[in-house]
Amino acid sequence: MPYIILQFFSIYSFGNPIQAENIGLKPRIIVLTDVSTWETDDSESLVRLFVYADRFEIEGLIFTTGWSLSETRDDFLQLIHNAIDAYEKDLSHLMRRSGQTGFLEDESRQFLGYWPTPDYLRKRTMVGSRKRGMEFIGKENVSEGSNWIIKQADEKDDRPLWILLWGGGNTLAQAIWQVQQERPEKELKAFLHKVPTYAITDQDRSYESGTPFDISSHQWMRREFEQELKFLWCECAWKHHNDTGRKNWEEYAVHIQSHGHLGKVYPKYKYGVEGDTPSFLHVMPNGLNDPLEPGQVGWSGFFEWGQGPDDVTHAFTNHKGSAFEICTKYFTYFYPAIFNDFAARMDWARDGSGNRNPEVVINGKKGLDPIIMKSRPGQKIRLDASKSADPENHRLNFKWWVIPEAGTYKQKMAITSADAERITLAIPGDSSGKTIHLICEVSDNGEPQLTSYRRIIIHSGK
Repeated sequence: MPYIILQFFSIYSFGNPIQAENIGLKPRIIVLTDVSTWETDDSESLVRLFVYADRFEIEGLIFTTGWSLSETRDDFLQLIHNAIDAYEKDLSHLMRRSGQTGFLEDESRQFLGYWPTPDYLRKRTMVGSRKRGMEFIGKENVSEGSNWIIKQADEKDDRPLWILLWGGGNTLAQAIWQVQQERPEKELKAFLHKVPTYAITDQDRSYESGTPFDISSHQWMRREFEQELKFLWCECAWKHHNDTGRKNWEEYAVHIQSHGHLGKVYPKYKYGVEGDTPSFLHVMPNGLNDPLEPGQVGWSGFFEWGQGPDDVTHAFTNHKGSAFEICTKYFTYFYPAIFNDFAARMDWARDGSGNRNPEVVINGKKGLDPIIMKSRPGQKIRLDASKSADPENHRLNFKWWVIPEAGTYKQKMAITSADAERITLAIPGDSSGKTIHLICEVSDNGEPQLTSYRRIIIHSGK
C-alpha cells in the first residue's frame, strides 16, 4: 500500500468537523498477550483493538506466556501478524470513518481519530519473556519486550504508558527488575509511576485450581511496589465478558465474523469471548471515565482498593463484595452499548460506511474531558446538551443520571426531566464538601444505535 505523507498541521483536516475525535492525543498502551490457537479470546480481542486503532496509540504488541502457555511458541506470534494483515486490508475502509486520506511521516504522537499504518504496528510486535513465572526474572530473562517497555516509558511524553496484561505480566516485571538494577530509587519510582497496569486476572501462573500466587511475578510487583505502581487486578469484567459473549454468540457470528477481513480472523470462542477486551475498554477515551481513577466506573466496570484474591497483596480490584456487585451492575448496563459500538466499527471495516457516535456538547463545551463545576448546597445549576450533534443527523435521545459510587455524595438524587436536552439540577442541601458525578448519555437512533457520554463532576461547597 503506498503511504501518502501528511504534514503535521493537516491532522485536523481528516475528521468530520462535528466530531470530537481529533481533539487531543490518544492514550498510550502496550499489550502483553498470550495469544494461541487453543485459547482464541486473545485473537478476538486483537480484532476489536484494531478496529479501535484510531482511539489508542498502540506502542507495543508483546507476545508472552499466560495461563495456558507456560512457554512461548514462535508460531503463535504469527497470530498477531495475521490480525495486522487483516487490518491492512480493511484500513482504507476504516479510514473513511474519519475522512483520513494519508498517514503522518512521524507516527510517534498520534491524535485521536488517526489510523496508524500497518508497518507502525508490525515494528511494535515482538516477543517478551519466553517462560512463565517469577523464577525466571533476572539477567537471563532480558527480552526485546522488556527492553521495549523501558524504551517507551523513557520517552519524553507526559501521557501514562498503560500496560495491559492479557496474559502473564512477567515481561513487565522483568522491565521493572532491569530498571531496579540499573537506576537509582528515584528513577525507579518515576518509571513505576509511568506504567499503570491493568491485569486480566493473574496469569503468570497456571489456570489450574490451587496454583499458588507466590510463584507469579504479579504478586512480586504488587508486594514490592504497592505505593508506586498503580495496579488494577480485574476479576469481574473479564468473566462477565466471557460469559455474555458465549450466551450471545450468534450476534458475534452475524455482526463481527462476517464483516471485512478482520471478521475473517475473528475466531469462534473455545472457552470465553474476548476476556481481555476490558483492559482497553478501561482506557478507552469515550467521555465516561478517567482510567487513572479506578473508582469512577466505566466500560470495564468498577474497582476498589483492597486486598486481592491472593489474600496477601493489595491492588485496585473487584473480586468480591460490593466492588464485584457494583462492577457487575455497570457491566450489565453498558454491555449493549459496548457491543453496538464494536458492531458499527465492523460495518466500517466491511463497507467503508456505517454509523458513527454522536458528539456530546455540554454548555457549549466540546471534547471528552470531564466538566468540573462548583456549586453550593441548595443551588440550582443549568446543564444544556442541546448543541450535541450526530454525524449522520440521526435523532438524539438524552439521559442524565448520577453514579453515586463514583462521588462522595451517596444519597439518591432525583433529576427532573432526565430525558431532556436541558436540565436544571438542584444541589442537595446536605451535600456540602461532597462531590457528585453526573453522566450525560446521548444515543442516536441509527443502526446500530450508538451512545456517547460526558461526565460532569460537581464539587458542592459552602
